[in-house]
Amino acid sequence: MSKQSKDIETEELIRKTAKRLFFGEGKFNATTQEIADAAGVNRTLINYYFRSRDNLFSQIFEDAVKREEKLREKVLFSDLPFKEKIEMYIDDSLLQAKEYPYLETYLVSRINDGSFYKEQEEWEKFMQRFYEEFENEMKKGTIEEMEPIQFILNIGSLVTFPVAIRPLFQSTLRISDEEYDRLMSERKEIIMKILFKK
Repeated sequence: MSKQSKDIETEELIRKTAKRLFFGEGKFNATTQEIADAAGVNRTLINYYFRSRDNLFSQIFEDAVKREEKLREKVLFSDLPFKEKIEMYIDDSLLQAKEYPYLETYLVSRINDGSFYKEQEEWEKFMQRFYEEFENEMKKGTIEEMEPIQFILNIGSLVTFPVAIRPLFQSTLRISDEEYDRLMSERKEIIMKILFKK
C-alpha cells in the first residue's frame, strides 16, 4: 500500500471513529487521546491530519450537515410520488438515528450557536418544490388541510423526538435497548398513518 493510500485510510479511520464516539455514543467531549485509543492510532496522527480536535469535530459536523442536505434533495427531487418520498425520508432518517442516536441533538446545539448555514437560493428552490407537491397532495385529499410548515414540523417531531429523548424514556419507563429498538422499528408505519389519510 502506498503512503498516500495509507494516509487516506488512516484519516478515514480517525474520522469514522470520532463520528461513532460523538454521534453514536454521545461523547461530545471525547479527547484526542480517547479518539486515538478507540481508533488504535497514535494521538499525534489526529493533529497531523486534522490539526486539532475542534477541527476534526467541525469537519465531521459539516459532513453530517451535507449528508442531511443530500438526503432531502435526493428524496424531494426524485420522480417518486409524494407519499413514497416521505416514506423514503423516514426510512433513511430512522436508519441513521439507529447508528448515530446523538447526531440530531448535536445538530440542534450547533444551530443554536449559529453554526448551521445553507445557501438561501438553494433552500428556497428546495422549499418551493416541496410546497408545490404538498399542495397537490392536499387537493387529492391524501393529507389533512394544513400549512406546509406544520407537516414538516410533524415529520420532524415524530421522527426525531423519540431518538433525541431516548435515554430519558428508557430510564423513566424502564425500557430495555432491545424493546426500544423494537418500538423504533414500528415508527414508520405509525408515522405514515398519522401523516396521511390514505
